[in-house]
Amino acid sequence: MNNKKFQTALPILFSLAVVLGMFVGYKLHGNMPSSKNLFNATGINKMEEVLSLVKQRYVEKVNIDSISEMAIEEMLTGLDPHSVYIPSSSLSDINEDLEGRFEGIGVEFNMFNDTVHILSVLPNGPADKAKLMVGDRILKVDDSLAVGDVETTRFKNWVKGPAGTEVKLMLERDKKIVYKTVVRGSIPLVSIDAAYMINDKKGYIRLNRFSGTSYEEFMKSLETLKAKGLQSLVLDLRDNGGGIMDEAVDIADEFIGGNNMIVYTEGKNSPKKEYMCKRPGLFEEGELVVLMNEGSASASEVLAGALQDLDRATIIGRRSFGKGLVQEQYTLSDGSALRLTVAKYYTPLGRSIQRSYKNGNEAYQNEVIKRYHNQQEQKADTNLTKNAKKYKTANGKLLYSGGGITPDIFVALDTTYFDAGINKFYVNNTIGNFSYNYFMENKTAFKKYKNASDFVANFNLPENILERLDQFAKRDSIKASPTTANAKLYLKTRIKALIARILWDENGYYQVINGDDETFKRAAVGS
Repeated sequence: MNNKKFQTALPILFSLAVVLGMFVGYKLHGNMPSSKNLFNATGINKMEEVLSLVKQRYVEKVNIDSISEMAIEEMLTGLDPHSVYIPSSSLSDINEDLEGRFEGIGVEFNMFNDTVHILSVLPNGPADKAKLMVGDRILKVDDSLAVGDVETTRFKNWVKGPAGTEVKLMLERDKKIVYKTVVRGSIPLVSIDAAYMINDKKGYIRLNRFSGTSYEEFMKSLETLKAKGLQSLVLDLRDNGGGIMDEAVDIADEFIGGNNMIVYTEGKNSPKKEYMCKRPGLFEEGELVVLMNEGSASASEVLAGALQDLDRATIIGRRSFGKGLVQEQYTLSDGSALRLTVAKYYTPLGRSIQRSYKNGNEAYQNEVIKRYHNQQEQKADTNLTKNAKKYKTANGKLLYSGGGITPDIFVALDTTYFDAGINKFYVNNTIGNFSYNYFMENKTAFKKYKNASDFVANFNLPENILERLDQFAKRDSIKASPTTANAKLYLKTRIKALIARILWDENGYYQVINGDDETFKRAAVGS
C-alpha cells in the first residue's frame, strides 16, 4: 500500500494498492453481487478425481480445502489477471466495499501511543448521536481493553456489528473518564471525497469508487453545485480503481445527450450488450474536464472512454490503468466466490482499452511500476500504445485502443515533490501523527474558520513547522529530512491538508491538496 529514490518507492506502494483495487472492479447485474449456480455436473471430473486420490491415498494427512483453493487459484492465473477466487472469509468485506455501506458506529480512528484516538465522527451517525468527539481516546470496548498492543483489525471487529445492537465505550476526554453507549447503525462508505466550487462558475467533484451508492451520491453533489451556479465541471477520477459498471453508465448518462451508446460488452459466451443513454442528463451542456492517472481503472475507464469518444469531455492527466475485462461473481457451495471474466467492454467507437496480459500476471501487474522506471510518466510521447489501432471522433480527435485511456492533455508526474530524505515519514505515518497532535494542541484556534474555503485562504502554518515535525519524529527515533524545496512545500501542504481533513473530512483535505496539484491547476485555469 528498494530503490534509492522515493519517486520509485511511492509508485510501487501505490501500484500494489491499485492491483488490490482491481479485485473489486467488476460488472454486476443489478447493483449487488449475484449468486449463480456454477455447476451442473453429470459425473466426476479430472480435478475431483485427483483430489479424491490425494485424500484417500496420500502418505500424510492433508487439508483438502486448502489444496482445492490452491488449485483454483493456479487455474485462474492461467486465464487472465482479473479472474479471481475469493475465500469466504474475505467475501463480506469485499461486498461491503461494493455495497457502499457497513454496520458499525461511524468513526475513523488511529492508534497513537498504544491508544485508539477518534479522528473523525460521521455527521448524524451512531457515534455522533452518542456525542462522541474528535480527540476522544477509547480505552475500553464492552469488556475488552482497547489500550496497549491492540491490532487495528481486532478493534474494528469490536465496534462493527449488526445495526440496532449496542456497544459500550469507556473514553478519556480532556483527562476525564467518560462512558458512552452507542447503538450501531448502517454506515455509508462514501464515493464522493470532495465536491466544491472552485470559483463562481466552475465546480469540482472527486469520485473515489463506483459502489452501489455512487450514482445517488454523485447526483446530490451535482445538484448542490448546480444550485451554486455551476457551469463548468472538473470530475476527478484519479486513483479510482473502478467498481460497479452500471453506476458509471448512469453517471455518464448525466453528461451525454440523445440516444448515444455509452459502452458495450461482448464475449464468447456473452452476447453483445449495448448500454445506451436512457434519460435527459443534468449536465449535458457546459465544459467538462476529467482528471485521470495510472490508478484510474475499470468503471473509471468506461466513463472516461465514453466521454472522450463522444467529444463530451477533455481528459487531463496520465494514461489510465487499462482494464477492459468484465467480471461476474459466482457464489460457491462453501460460501466462497469466483469472480470470472465473461466479456470485454468497448467504448462507443469500439475501442478496447484492456492492455495486454500475454506475458503473464506478474508482468501485467508490474506494468504500471515499469511506467515509472522508464519515465513514461514524465514524457507524453511514450504514453502512446505501440501498434495500437487508431480511431477518430466526430470532431476529428485521434484516439487509441488498448493500454488504457490516453489523455488529451498530458501532465507529467512531478518527481521533485518526492524525496528519499522523507521516505520514513510516510512509512511510519509520522506526518499523520504530527498533524493530529498539532490539531489537538491548537484546536481552540481553529474554531474561528467558518468553512474549508476560509481555512484554505487564511490559515498559515508557523515558519518553524518542519523543525517541529523533525523534533516530533525524533521521539520515535525517526530521522528524516527533505532535501529539495518542493519536498518541503509538499510536507507543509500535506500537514495543512490533514488538519483540514480533521475539520471538514475529505472535502477539506482536497481543497488544500489541490492548491499545489499541477493536474488540477491545468483543469482549473479554463473558462
